[in-house]
Amino acid sequence: MIAYASRTGTRRNLAALRAAGWRLMVSARGALRTEGFRYALDNGAWTSFQRGEPFDAATFKRAVARLGPDADWIVAPDIVMGGLASLRFSRQWLHRLRRRQVLRDKTFLIAVQNGMEPRHVRRLIGPRTGIFVGGDTPWKLATMATWARLAHAHGAICHVGRVNSVRRIRLCAAAGVDSFDGSGVSRFASALPPLDLARRQPDLEAWLAERRP
Repeated sequence: MIAYASRTGTRRNLAALRAAGWRLMVSARGALRTEGFRYALDNGAWTSFQRGEPFDAATFKRAVARLGPDADWIVAPDIVMGGLASLRFSRQWLHRLRRRQVLRDKTFLIAVQNGMEPRHVRRLIGPRTGIFVGGDTPWKLATMATWARLAHAHGAICHVGRVNSVRRIRLCAAAGVDSFDGSGVSRFASALPPLDLARRQPDLEAWLAERRP
């Protein structure tokens, strides 16, 4: 799995992340710096939600203009815990964003939330439109395998947000997701080794299985 860490400016933590091969998740509501990493661009809706503020469309547009073209993918604007209203919001934004020539072939992820089911998003998913598993923690953990299967059936990627423990990384691996992000390793370099080991464990197990007699 590909691992993304919330963008940080702390040199020690950046060095540890770079050595481990992690990428950065840059938020539209944060500092628009990539620190020389490969990165994905988050829309900033989570920060707005935490602060009790409406989605900051102007800030998102600036972030897309500056960092969108070189991002691995961009999370389409969503409404945290917004159910089907969030999906309608995301579809409107996808239409606008795809009209921009520089973004026409860019990969976007639709954030799925509590209340959404595969039938609601199936027609939207494809090689350039993947799934970002949001929602609250119980719902996320209970449904992410379903979302991963849906994404892969349509040639898309599936990413899980807010993954900050060994247990959750292992659950992501078992669900077959392609990537995850978390903020813990951005704040504490000491948190990285066990999390990175958990990320690499499936590869290690496959390697060992190939060499067993």
